[in-house]
Amino acid sequence: MGEDHFWAIRGGGASFGVILSWKIKLVSVPEVVTFFLVKKLIKQGATTSITDLVYRWQQVVDTLPQDIFIRLEMSVEKNESIQFQFFGQYLGQSYTLLSIMNQQFPELGLQQKDCIESSWIETTLYWDNKPKGTSLGSLLYRMVNQSFPFKVKSDYVITPIPKAVLEELWKKMIKMGIGMIMQWNPYGGRMNQISESETPFPHRSGYKFLIQYWYYTQDNSKVESLRKLYDFMAPHVSQSPREAFLNYRDLDIGTNQNGANSSIFGAKYFKGNFERLVRVKTKVDPDNFFRNEQSIPPLPK
Repeated sequence: MGEDHFWAIRGGGASFGVILSWKIKLVSVPEVVTFFLVKKLIKQGATTSITDLVYRWQQVVDTLPQDIFIRLEMSVEKNESIQFQFFGQYLGQSYTLLSIMNQQFPELGLQQKDCIESSWIETTLYWDNKPKGTSLGSLLYRMVNQSFPFKVKSDYVITPIPKAVLEELWKKMIKMGIGMIMQWNPYGGRMNQISESETPFPHRSGYKFLIQYWYYTQDNSKVESLRKLYDFMAPHVSQSPREAFLNYRDLDIGTNQNGANSSIFGAKYFKGNFERLVRVKTKVDPDNFFRNEQSIPPLPK
């Protein structure tokens, strides 16, 4: 298919054709890995300790050894409280993990009781909140629950968000109520070793974490409160452009109207790679057969 076309389909979105088959290169993982989960439930007015912890998470999460991954998820619960969950995985055994964490991130307070040692494939069950002991066969019979509509937005963070801003963020989340979730996924590690032009996905070195704003609601009027929260975060995330993650599709940042507005969302999703994607699209699909609201447009004929 040519080098450019092959480059474009590995991260450029559904704009270049239909892929019928592919090959992947596997990587080795240890026979035993460790999954862990630490939960904190904080009520309004008692947030100082969790704010300090989240601020520290921002400082260290992208500098930990690259075989440690710690996701932070925040969800609004009843009685004006927020549950903070630190999901983690380490490519090794728990005693080594605990030693590293005690040295580099003791503030989390990780303990042996928080850890589960298993094979890598078994950890996929824990990430999906399945109870310990669930059969791997259940992975073959998963049902997608589409009964709850939701709105998603995203941001990239380069420098830690100040504590005062975090405190205000907790208040705004509580005001939005049950259904408001934020997921912060760390970068660093292997991500820092890959050029931003290696594939169309450009968000590599220098990023601390990715934010996913996730609001379950059946009331379209409430979506506006999520947009206001997104506006509140603007000074504390990536700038010029304010970047976004393609797979958290957000039509608020622009839609494709015969290519007229594509450079706006194109820069947010792909940065400098957008121009190369347009050239590839023009070559392989000049009539724009493969298109959607945010697909890559061809150049005008």
